[in-house]
Amino acid sequence: MDQSKAPVLDALAEYHEKGQTPFTPPGHKQGKGADPRVLAVLGDAVFRADVLAVSGLDDRTSSRGVLEEAQALMAEAVGADHAFFSTCGSSLSVKSAMLSVAGPHEKLLVGRDAHKSVVSGLILSGIEPAWVDPQWDAERHLAHPPTAEAFEAAFADHPDARGALVTTPTPYGTCSDLAAIAEVCHRRGRPLIVDEAWGAHLPFHPGLPTWAMDAGADVCVTSVHKMGSGLEQSSVFHLQGELVRPEVLRSREDLLGTTSPNVLMYAALDGWRRQMVEHGEALYDHALALARKTRERVSGIDGVHVNDRDDFCGPGRAADMDPLQIIIDISAWEITGYRAADWLRAHHRINLHIADHRRISAQLTHADDAGTAEALVAALTELSERQTELSNHRTDLSDRRTELRSGRPVEIPPPSRLRLDQVMLPRDAFFGRTEQVPWEKADGRIAAEMLTPYPPGIPAAVPGERLNGDVLRYLRTGVEAGMVVPDAVDTAVTSVRVVRDT
Repeated sequence: MDQSKAPVLDALAEYHEKGQTPFTPPGHKQGKGADPRVLAVLGDAVFRADVLAVSGLDDRTSSRGVLEEAQALMAEAVGADHAFFSTCGSSLSVKSAMLSVAGPHEKLLVGRDAHKSVVSGLILSGIEPAWVDPQWDAERHLAHPPTAEAFEAAFADHPDARGALVTTPTPYGTCSDLAAIAEVCHRRGRPLIVDEAWGAHLPFHPGLPTWAMDAGADVCVTSVHKMGSGLEQSSVFHLQGELVRPEVLRSREDLLGTTSPNVLMYAALDGWRRQMVEHGEALYDHALALARKTRERVSGIDGVHVNDRDDFCGPGRAADMDPLQIIIDISAWEITGYRAADWLRAHHRINLHIADHRRISAQLTHADDAGTAEALVAALTELSERQTELSNHRTDLSDRRTELRSGRPVEIPPPSRLRLDQVMLPRDAFFGRTEQVPWEKADGRIAAEMLTPYPPGIPAAVPGERLNGDVLRYLRTGVEAGMVVPDAVDTAVTSVRVVRDT
């Protein structure tokens, strides 16, 4: 195929050239009806490009095949059999993939470090999760993706499982040995779904971790807005092989997706694919070099440690890591990542990717340059200086500095207590009879909601899991230290929604 083409962008340009007059949604009619105050912020171009996907970008019957051609070009560009565009993010894409492999009350092997969107898929579908434990780094209090051996053991315990789902790279950039996991699945004739939301860029440079299709995965979900040039909510899921039928995957996406997809997202996806095919390797040559230099400079700042392959990769840890995710351990400062992230945003307008009880992270992409890297290094350097002043003078400091020390330490339980028992189907617990109880009285009760520190969005408790005091204290002390738990009914976690005792 001609990878220099961009069918959606070309059709959008043609639409404007022909001066079409729409009597269809969207009702703003190319921005004519938009409030001037909105136009002043968003600009005219957003509204001009916001046209109906059918009978606007294409004809009523989609006979011009604009979207189909764009998706075929994407599949060819990354070496997949099929590609599907989604305008509802990978949260929808991963649900579509799950529903194409398993149905209500059927089992699916799922890494327990899955994103909340996967748990939402379990709730909506009624699929029974057979959880596969990630690898726990007790020294750094961090989970890496499950191993192939862990999936092998899970299949032995659950031979009726319809397939497996693994998340890689994690939000911390660590990767599993996908080829080995795919072999475990395929030996049993079962498909492997990979939630590769953080890996849309992986096919386009040999210096990046192996991407899922090259490793033999059957379905791969990518969030192009995360590491690529897609607009927020834009996702692509890819398919290869015979274990999942394309018409099944398409029908599941149709069940969940919007009937009013945003052409802006389609157009950005189309253009990003062309950009990567034509310039991706050069762009990532630059990005990887910038990441190396930035890692070195941040490592020179007093009191921080930039995690590298020696920390994250090897026996009992991850198989690989994405060097564009710069994970910075600040535990030596005796402040939480939550407070550090808030301080950097408030005083330097630096917005970080992840903040947890001891780390912050900066995500670099092909869009970063010396200027953005310099802003990060300068902000972290000043934060280090402020922290040194705080350590040397523990009294008589301004609020600007003492705010870094606010909040009690986060109580992290050991892995054996962090891992909760699944005693009900997530769907049954979520939609069953529930009640709200004080957090101190939730020990031993069955969770009826997700409790998810965000970011990165990996639930500490899933509906149907039996809560314990350690996880509850972790969440409560986390919130007091600056953690956000947005999906809880009570976001302060002073109370918890649980299954009502009968």
